[in-house]
Amino acid sequence: MVVNFLVAHALEKTTTLSWFADFAIGFMVGGVSNYILNRIWTFGSRRNPFVEGLQFLTVSALALIAGRVIFSIAQHYDIRHFTATWFVATLSGTFVNFFMNKYWTFRHLN
Repeated sequence: MVVNFLVAHALEKTTTLSWFADFAIGFMVGGVSNYILNRIWTFGSRRNPFVEGLQFLTVSALALIAGRVIFSIAQHYDIRHFTATWFVATLSGTFVNFFMNKYWTFRHLN
């Protein structure tokens, strides 16, 4: 989450990309570190990293869609606070990400 926050906010302050693009890039960069930490530290997996990586990527795409919904709602209601929108989008994606990875990607470790 920290990597996502730092990258997304740096982009938001230094580029003219859309808020969602800033969020999505931060989300993807953070996702790489998230996968490595989940694989090694949280779940301690030794399974095929390619298979787990594809599953993790699929879950991340679903979490990113959840974030997109939040950014769309913020845009619809003309909410202009990037950090608050980022936080709600990240929180919604975190729930999707954790539970789907726990019960699908890393289910063999439960």
